[in-house]
Amino acid sequence: MTKSRLLPMILFITIFTSFIFPASAICGECNDVVMTDKITINNDNLILNGLGTRKATFFKVKVYVAGLYLVEQNINPEQIISQDQPRHLTMKFLRNVKMKDISKGWREGFAKNNEDISTLQTRIDQLNNAMQDMNKGDSMTFSYSPGTGTSIHINQEQITTIKGKDFASALIAIWLGEPPNKEIKTGLLGGKC
Repeated sequence: MTKSRLLPMILFITIFTSFIFPASAICGECNDVVMTDKITINNDNLILNGLGTRKATFFKVKVYVAGLYLVEQNINPEQIISQDQPRHLTMKFLRNVKMKDISKGWREGFAKNNEDISTLQTRIDQLNNAMQDMNKGDSMTFSYSPGTGTSIHINQEQITTIKGKDFASALIAIWLGEPPNKEIKTGLLGGKC
């Protein structure tokens, strides 16, 4: 095939495939859960830092996939926890989980990652009081905005907002401090999910 005929053919294929396979905003995929590479929360543009899987019990049962969004990518967990910057964490459930098990997980996570939770206890209670049973396919999100607090949504419906940078830092430490399983921390920091 001559060069003059090859160029139009390549151009046609490129244009044709762009209609069949349009450019996608999907950046991350983990356990058949896909999340976009960018989101906007309260006028803050955030990018996907990583995806991790919550695994439970000795049998490593997959409970949910979490995606962490930050202002800019960061692999340093201590910086992410301590910075007073917008962030967002999405949990997409892979199985049904009872409210009592979710609340137990919060209590254990806060206790494991904080020497003294007495100043957080009222707000931990507020979090637990907002919980409900989660079904496979449901989502729960935590969006932190400095000066406003952490807004919690279940299936896109706002449930509550919890004040304080100290609460937001303690909450994200559940995944990035001493996590319930190491794979979730590794994934949220940009490693393998």
